[in-house]
Amino acid sequence: MNNLINDYFNKIKDKKIAVVGIGVSNVPLIKYFFSKGIKVTAFDKRDPDYIGKDYFDLKELGIEIVLGENYLENISEFDIIFKTPGMRYDIPEFLDAMEKGAIITSEMELFFYLCPCKIIGITGSDGKTTTTTLISEILSKEGYTVYKGGNIGTPLLSKVEEMKKEDFAVVELSSFQLHTMKYSADISIITNVAPNHLDWHTDMNEYIDSKKNIFKFQDENGILILNYDNEISYNMRNFSNSEIRLFSFSNKLDNGIYFDGENIIYAENGNEEVILNANDIMIPGNHNIQNYMTAILAVKDFVKKESILNVAKNFGGVEHRIEFVRELNGVKYYNSSIDSSPTRTIACLNSFKQKVIVISGGYDKKIPFEPLAPVYMEKCKGLFLCGDTTKLILDAVTSYEKYDKLQLPVFICNDFEKTINNAKDYAKPGDIVVLSPTCASFDMFKNFEQRGNRFKEIVNNFKE
Repeated sequence: MNNLINDYFNKIKDKKIAVVGIGVSNVPLIKYFFSKGIKVTAFDKRDPDYIGKDYFDLKELGIEIVLGENYLENISEFDIIFKTPGMRYDIPEFLDAMEKGAIITSEMELFFYLCPCKIIGITGSDGKTTTTTLISEILSKEGYTVYKGGNIGTPLLSKVEEMKKEDFAVVELSSFQLHTMKYSADISIITNVAPNHLDWHTDMNEYIDSKKNIFKFQDENGILILNYDNEISYNMRNFSNSEIRLFSFSNKLDNGIYFDGENIIYAENGNEEVILNANDIMIPGNHNIQNYMTAILAVKDFVKKESILNVAKNFGGVEHRIEFVRELNGVKYYNSSIDSSPTRTIACLNSFKQKVIVISGGYDKKIPFEPLAPVYMEKCKGLFLCGDTTKLILDAVTSYEKYDKLQLPVFICNDFEKTINNAKDYAKPGDIVVLSPTCASFDMFKNFEQRGNRFKEIVNNFKE
C-alpha cells in the first residue's frame, strides 16, 4: 500500500464517517473502509427488502445502517459524508452539515485523490461508454494493465491498492459524478455536450459547469480532448490551461484528428498520417468513427498503430448500444437501450442505411424532443411510443411542419411488452426493429440495462 493511502486512513481513523446511498458505488466503498478498520455509518431512504442483498451483506459485517423517510435528520453530526452520485450536494441536510464543518465528498473523488496511475477521464452527453471501452481495449491490446470503471464497470476505489504507476485507469464520468469534483483526470475528454439531465441540474449552465470539472483542476501537464464540431465542447478550450487536442468529423484540421470521408487522419504541424480507414471499423455508424477519433487522441502517445487497427477490426461493440439481438422471419432486431437522449437516438438511427421501425419513450428528463422530428421522418417507417414521454414525443413529431402520418405512422401503447409485439407484427421481411428509447428508463425500469435485457428477453422468446 502506498504512503498516500496509509496517510489518508491514518488521518480519518478518528472521524465520524457517513456514506449516503447503499448502491453500486458506495457498497464497495463501505466494505473497503471496513477492511481498513474504519467505522462507517450507512444511510438510505429505502427499506431493507428494496435494497436487497447489499443491506443484508452490510448488516452481517456489523455496519450501522440508518433507513427511512427521516434517515438524514442526524447527518450533520458526521465529519465526512460520502454521497451517492445521484444526490445533489445542496439539499438542506447537507448544507446544514457543511455549515457545521462537514466535508461532502464521493467515492469517485476519493479514488481520484488516491489513484497512483494515470487517469483518462471521459465525459459528454453521448459516446462516453463506447469511447471509454475503446480506450481500454486499445491500451490492453498494447499490453498495459487497464482498470475501467466510473459510471460503468467495477467501482475503482476497491482496486486502488492493486494499481501501479505504469497502469491506466480509464473512467467514464457522468455530470452527477463531476458535479462536486475537486480533482481532474490527467487526460480529460469531452465527447460533446447537448441538453441532458435537466430534470436534475438547475439549468443548462450548471450541466455544462459540471462537465468542466473533468479538466478544471488540471495543471499545464494535463491534456484536454475536445470536439471541434460541437460548439459547447469546443468553447471549453477557453477555460483550460492544458494541452488541447481536437477531433472533427466534418472539418479538416491542421492540428488534430479528422475524417476525410474515408480515412481517420492525424495532422500535426503540416504532417498527416492515415490512422484508420472507415471500412476497418467493425461497429457501424458515423458516431463510432467519432468515438475512434476521440480514443486515438487519448492513446496516441502510448500505443502503436497496429493495436488501434486490431481493435477496430475485432471489437463488436458494447452491450445495449445498437446491439444485434436476433433475426426472425427476415426481420432484424437491435437493442440500443443506452439511447437516453435525443442525440443518442439520432446517432443510432443514422447508423442504419435504411428506414427502421423504432421503439421510443420513457422517463422525462425535461429534454426537448423537437430535434427528433425531422430525423424520425427521414429515418423511420414506423414509430412505436411507450412510457411517460409518449405525449411529449408525439406532440414534437406531429407539430413538425413536414410531418406526414402516411410516411411515418405512430403507434401508442402503455405496455412495454405489448409495444414490442406490436412492432413485430408491423414488421415485414427485410425490416429492422430497434429499441432506441431517447429517454431514461426510470418510469418502468431500474436502469437502461434492465430495460435492454427485458427487450432482448421478449425478442428472443418470439416464436418462429
